[in-house]
This record gives sequence, C-alpha cells and structure tokens, in this order.
Amino acid sequence: MEYKINDKELKANIFISFVNKVWKGQYDIEKTEVALSKTINITAYDGGILVGCLRILTDGYFFGTITELLVLPEYQKHGIGSKLLHLAKETSPTMLYFGAQPGVELFYEKNGCEKSLQSYIIEKINPNCLNK
Repeated sequence: MEYKINDKELKANIFISFVNKVWKGQYDIEKTEVALSKTINITAYDGGILVGCLRILTDGYFFGTITELLVLPEYQKHGIGSKLLHLAKETSPTMLYFGAQPGVELFYEKNGCEKSLQSYIIEKINPNCLNK
C-alpha cells in the first residue's frame, strides 16, 4: 500500500470514480477539482488504484475538520482507514473536529479519537451534487 500526504496529483475524475464506489452521486468534475484543491488530501493506493482517501479542510491555525474518510468496501478492515487517520493527526496543523456516520463510532474511538461536541447540520439543496 502506498500512502501519499497532501496528494496534489489527485485528479477529480479519479476521485469521482472512487467516491461513486462508496457514495453514489452525480458529481461535477470542475467543482470537484476546486474542492480537492482546497483540502489536504491523504490517499492510499494499491498498485496505482485509489482505495482510500481522507480530506482535511483547515484554516491552518484555529480550525480543521475531516471532510470525509473513505475506503473502498473491499479494502475495509485492513488498517487503511486507521493509517489515514494516523497520517491526518501527524499532518494537520490544527486540532481536527469531525462528525461520524452512525455505526462507525467504535472505529474512531479505537483509533484514539475522543467524543466531543454534538454536531448539527444545516442542509442546503445542491442541484450539482445529487446523492439520492
């Protein structure tokens, strides 16, 4: 497994293909490229195939958040997510806050993450990204 910290070579078309194997949606390639350029992308490749990705959005001083931690289903439970989380902890210039999907809390706790603030959401309908 090859891990890349701040993977500037991650292209939108590769990322979209990867994401669609985990979160089906209709993602805009140009907007995805812009989004990727605004985050620290920590990636895992198996023989050149993207199998895991963790993205950090940070202001570099006060705040950082993990926007997503995704691992292809067939690669889960092999330590890839744990390694990506460890690399995020080493890489981030700030403390990281993030939400967890229901049912995966134990994964984060097992990896040394502490339960913190309750999260809330303000939904906005985005016609360019339909996850339904």
